[in-house]
Amino acid sequence: MTFAPENFTVWMEIPVSDLDRAVRFYNDVFRTELKRVTDMGPNEFAIFPTKEQDGVAGHLYPGTPAQRGTGPTVHLACPDNLEATMERFADAGGEVISDPVAIPAGRFAYGIDPDGNSIGMFAA
Repeated sequence: MTFAPENFTVWMEIPVSDLDRAVRFYNDVFRTELKRVTDMGPNEFAIFPTKEQDGVAGHLYPGTPAQRGTGPTVHLACPDNLEATMERFADAGGEVISDPVAIPAGRFAYGIDPDGNSIGMFAA
């Protein structure tokens, strides 16, 4: 039997060198409010919010990112249209490195955040 859960991805973590700067960047780009958590582990981190308490999400944590653009790519949902998110991404200090790519489920573009993490911006 092949394992096929409802959600194969259960959590993601994005390492950042400066948590305050990274929280500002992701809040600005994705028009959200990451929740800072100080009492759930050895380091403070910031959780991406979801509509439902048990939604699939992840967090930013103080760590060492992979060499610029060489780690895995995390795709995040755009709060509005892809082009507006790409513009905010660049304005906030990230680098957009692709044009929009159309797939059956929607469109996405690749970017590199200020810490060198590969980020996909996805709009359905």
